[in-house]
Amino acid sequence: MESCTDRNGDTWTIYKASDGWRWQRKASNGKIVGASTEAYVNKSDCIANAQRNGMTCTPR
Repeated sequence: MESCTDRNGDTWTIYKASDGWRWQRKASNGKIVGASTEAYVNKSDCIANAQRNGMTCTPR
């Protein structure tokens, strides 16, 4: 599992689920405000989708 925090305080997490790679976005108050709707075979595809959905930081 890798995560990062962007400029507005949202935390993005990239993680390996049983069906593939997924991402999740949490607001600074800890509530989930976004998540991938599908699993990705490649981690890079998952990160690219998260970036299209607003992720501006780099997960580490």
